[in-house]
Amino acid sequence: MRSFHAGSVFTPAGTSRRERRRARTAARRLIRERQSEERATRRAARHADRAMWDVPRLSRAGEPGPSAGRSRLRLRVQPHYATTASLAVLYPFIADRGLGPAGMYIGQDLLSGGAFCFDPWELYRRRAITNPNVLLAGVIGQGKSTLAKALAWRSLPFGRKVYIPADVKGEWTPVVDAADGTVIRLGPGLPTRLNPLDEGIRPTSLDKAEWRTLVQTRRRQLMGAICETVLGDALAPVEHTALTTALTVAERSTATPTLPYVVQHLLAPSPLATDLSADEVDVLRDDGRRVGHALQRMINGDLAGLFDGPSTTRFDPDAAMVSLDMSAFGEDNENLPVIMTCASSWMEGALQDPTAGQRWIIYDEAWRLMAVTALLRRMQAQWKLSRAWGLANMAVIHRLSDLDAIGDAGSEARALAAGLLADCSTRIMYRQETDQLAQSTELLGLTSTQAELLPELNTGEGLWRVGTSAHVVLNVLSDIETKLFDTDQRMKADAR
Repeated sequence: MRSFHAGSVFTPAGTSRRERRRARTAARRLIRERQSEERATRRAARHADRAMWDVPRLSRAGEPGPSAGRSRLRLRVQPHYATTASLAVLYPFIADRGLGPAGMYIGQDLLSGGAFCFDPWELYRRRAITNPNVLLAGVIGQGKSTLAKALAWRSLPFGRKVYIPADVKGEWTPVVDAADGTVIRLGPGLPTRLNPLDEGIRPTSLDKAEWRTLVQTRRRQLMGAICETVLGDALAPVEHTALTTALTVAERSTATPTLPYVVQHLLAPSPLATDLSADEVDVLRDDGRRVGHALQRMINGDLAGLFDGPSTTRFDPDAAMVSLDMSAFGEDNENLPVIMTCASSWMEGALQDPTAGQRWIIYDEAWRLMAVTALLRRMQAQWKLSRAWGLANMAVIHRLSDLDAIGDAGSEARALAAGLLADCSTRIMYRQETDQLAQSTELLGLTSTQAELLPELNTGEGLWRVGTSAHVVLNVLSDIETKLFDTDQRMKADAR
């Protein structure tokens, strides 16, 4: 068989030249016809597509008439402002800007990845919160005490002062020493004595009469709280009268009264000192006998030498940090509520000056005070006056159920605990166990998503409820802070 190229055809052997030429001519004609048909088919397909999509172009002005569907003017959309919670529906990649850059750097906002800063006074100035008080809760070992120390330490460069009225464990002493502050050590066998009835430093904004009234009110509240704590129940009206009378007589007898003066006039009132008849004095003595013996233990009992005389130290309002180190009493001492009340009252007497600047008052073991109704009443009173005095109170507790477990439903103690929580615009929750979620959700008004976060938080991570906003924040420490705030040194020490 003969080979061929394009345009050639196969012809049998012996075919003449004329026949081969005719065969090639016929083949070329068939090829041209086939190509012509293919071109016609493609051309028809293009025409059909063009007829389907080729729409007449409209001018910028559109078609004439009221239904032209196009305007000569360009479309301009007005700017629209909304919260990130609303805009996230349209654009889910919006990050919360946090509380702004003003204030102390705390760490990283784990929801947005940005830096998180906090300053209760700045937020109150912007009306982002209604008060500067803070409630900090978390189980042991999750970093809540570290956060409290970080807030105090980082406030110092801003000119704020920090006071710790009751350092039960002595954990604040290294921090106060590092800040060149004052540590007042109180305990059995130590030379320090504090008179809880000290007048304190008179604010320049108050005259002598106003200051005297304020001091008398504070002293009566303190004495009532001490007596109710020691006795374990509320004072009767006649006991209140006897206590007030004894305190008034003690204030007349000396410039600065002490507990022995008050006890003396409770157990042995004098007709001359009280301007009462002998019969009235006998009634007064009977009414105040129980209260007098309750206070007697502060003088001759297991608390002797601590609060039964003039103070051996003075409060330094210019110190950057001041703490009352009560670690010598031990954490299991049953008298701690009374001791904390007397010690904190002595310090609080020097804080009632609105011109003294912005100050932190940190109650690192606040749950001990809140367990006693009389002490809880004093705490709430100080919370209410925080804005007038320029103070930011911080209560550190283990669980929010500590507040829910105070008193019976409908009792005064339960109402005081609820009021204390309401007077904390900032609530910081570190990890909570699953059995605490119901109380936490109810008390804080958490969403289901926020409640589910609490058992999953790692060490140093906290859910911050600041006003109406919520943030999950990791507290970031410097190398110096890590060493200074470490409360697990004994657990980490090598066994020998």
